[in-house]
Amino acid sequence: MSSWIDPAILALFIPTFFFVSVTPGMCMTLSMTLGMSLGVRRTLHMMWGELIGVGLVSVLSVIGVAAIMLNYPGIFAAFKYVGGAYLVWLGIQMWQAKGKMAIPADLSAGQQTSAMGLALQGFVTAIANPKGWAFMISLLPPFISADKPIAPQISALVALILVIEFSCLLLYASGGRTLRHFLAKSGNVTLMNRIAGTLMLGVGVWLAFG
Repeated sequence: MSSWIDPAILALFIPTFFFVSVTPGMCMTLSMTLGMSLGVRRTLHMMWGELIGVGLVSVLSVIGVAAIMLNYPGIFAAFKYVGGAYLVWLGIQMWQAKGKMAIPADLSAGQQTSAMGLALQGFVTAIANPKGWAFMISLLPPFISADKPIAPQISALVALILVIEFSCLLLYASGGRTLRHFLAKSGNVTLMNRIAGTLMLGVGVWLAFG
């Protein structure tokens, strides 16, 4: 990898992206919410969908397709609103302790949310995040050197991005699971559902209007 990218650039890129990735945002909040309601293992399904979305945003930002999307804001806005409305609906259901995403009164009972549904949720959240596009457009190009082959550089940077993003998603999901266990000691499942539902509502509104 060092033959493709200057080690000095890597030394700057890794802490920069880690700081941005670990900062609370839509995807991290979603990971924490699902970690609390579904557990880390089930949240992994959302993570791989989110990582596909992040990887796609990264590559398209570098090759300039993002600029085309920004020239057609109507389509992009519709995608945002639909995704945001879906997350708001899930949040309301969780707040009311209804639906497959809600934490059951019997914590040993497994939720039946489909793996593909969770993956799609993560993908849409990553793709429809305008701040994610803006960040990738501004961050990635300065780290690409015109003196070296472009494809290997993009591949190396995207691989690093996905590893860092996955680590941060796991960190947040584990935090949600810890909060779940803490609240479970008092048997307050209603409070858990309302916290998770409020977070999900916040992610949905953030996605649609952020």
